[in-house]
Amino acid sequence: MTAYDENVLHEIFIACVIDLTPSKQCICYHFSMRLPAETPEPLLGGKYMKHHFRITTLLTALCALSIQLPAHATAHNPPLYFPGTARISTFSSQPSDTTSSALVDAPNTLNTEAAAKLQSSQPQGADTTTVSGTVATTDQTSNGRAMPSPIDSPPFPGGDWLGYPVIGEPDGVPVYPLQKALFGDSLNASRIKVYGWVDASVNFSSSKESNYPLSYAIVPNAIELDQLSLRIERQPDTVQTDHTDWGFRLSTLYGMDYRFTTSKGWFSDQLLKNNNLYGIDPLEAYGIWYFPHVGQGMYMRVGRFISPPDIEAQTAPDNYIFSHSIMFTVDPYTFTGINSMIRLSPQWELMMGLHAGADMAPWSDSSSLNGQLMARWVSKDNNDSIWGGINSIGAGKVLNEHDDLQQMVATWGHRFNDKLHMMTEMYYMWEYDGLSGGTPSDGQFQGFGQTGGGPGPLLPGLSSEIGAVNYFNIKMSDKDYLTIRNDYFNDPRGQRYGFPGAMLSHTIGYVRYLTPLLSIRPEVRYEYALNSTPWDNGTRGNQFTVSADVIQRF
Repeated sequence: MTAYDENVLHEIFIACVIDLTPSKQCICYHFSMRLPAETPEPLLGGKYMKHHFRITTLLTALCALSIQLPAHATAHNPPLYFPGTARISTFSSQPSDTTSSALVDAPNTLNTEAAAKLQSSQPQGADTTTVSGTVATTDQTSNGRAMPSPIDSPPFPGGDWLGYPVIGEPDGVPVYPLQKALFGDSLNASRIKVYGWVDASVNFSSSKESNYPLSYAIVPNAIELDQLSLRIERQPDTVQTDHTDWGFRLSTLYGMDYRFTTSKGWFSDQLLKNNNLYGIDPLEAYGIWYFPHVGQGMYMRVGRFISPPDIEAQTAPDNYIFSHSIMFTVDPYTFTGINSMIRLSPQWELMMGLHAGADMAPWSDSSSLNGQLMARWVSKDNNDSIWGGINSIGAGKVLNEHDDLQQMVATWGHRFNDKLHMMTEMYYMWEYDGLSGGTPSDGQFQGFGQTGGGPGPLLPGLSSEIGAVNYFNIKMSDKDYLTIRNDYFNDPRGQRYGFPGAMLSHTIGYVRYLTPLLSIRPEVRYEYALNSTPWDNGTRGNQFTVSADVIQRF
């Protein structure tokens, strides 16, 4: 619900009613902000206030789906869990029936008879479910094809080391409330999943007009709709090795974040011609084929897919914390082409691909053929992983005002123990005859910055950049964690941001699951440049922000 009386106060109120138990008991979470009528316009987001009402209306409607979760898994009603290998149980410790009462209230343990019933109810290749009585746990046992998941998910966004897909791992996507409401059980046999999320945020910044280069919350001191996403997919069964299988993924994103994911040729005029603050982006659109007898299994996809290497993710639920590093903000986001992953052993996978260039469709007038070659290695003790190689290699020359980024990248993941792990990424990027500030928008320049107003000056010859980021992640409980991120980016010619020199950022983020489908991610961030003024439309050499977002899955 949203109430707004311009003579008295500005009020934003989000009510989330979630049915948690078979007995129809509900929990109501609400977030409200009351602001005096004389509140300065920048804090209210000015002309963007209409989006604040959309956010609250959407969240309230989605949360009113009345999500019912079983107190325990049963053979006919497995528990709801997040993508990855993690399994969610509800906060109740009372069994709901005789089958579920057979489950043992100890982590990663199932009564043998109940486990057998549960396994027999799953399609071939489906993962068995592991629960404890009151908390979410991660299945730490291998299914015989994939190595055990090294990271607890939840609370972390993913349970595996980087390098998607992990061939031999079962599909970890549950049946979410939206699919249940629209289709009941009719899609279960086909393994088609329909789900989504909404992500809304607020930030308080030392800048007045623009937070950029911070991403994605470029509008300072405002509440915004970052992502409203819908995904329809079918994942092939890569656990079995006796037949080929197929799948697909269609992901659509609406919100302010489209400004970063836009790919030329995919409804890109919203940004590249008009410089709209909000827009829609068909973020992923690809078909998948699985061939079990090529190596130890090969996964091939054709279409538009997310750039594979990064620690950070374009989709909000898959990112460790709310904001992004300075280096991630300006590297490739998506590719359109063909991409394959071949499993050589449980420890080694090899990725190869061809695409039309960073953030370009093959039919755009800027596209250029690029290659891709990356490898994934995991140590035998599962405590270390390296994922890296050439993400994009081709002509590397700007064509018709669009970047053709070339990139070599590597990420190292290390697990200290069950509570602590870290991820470190480094890259080198380059291109020829670039434009200062990167790919421009020909639309009118607006106060929130980032782009607009046409192309920057030509930078003849080679422009190159290096970036490094470290994520140190601390599990506090099965429902929350803390992340410390330090980030360095050096752009000597200013090709990516328009301001030459090095920039650094330091961020502390906290993530808490209020329910299995609702999470909140507050953070504190300080960033600065060594010899330029990139923030607030070129007027500041540093920036301090306090921000938070709320993610509701549906």
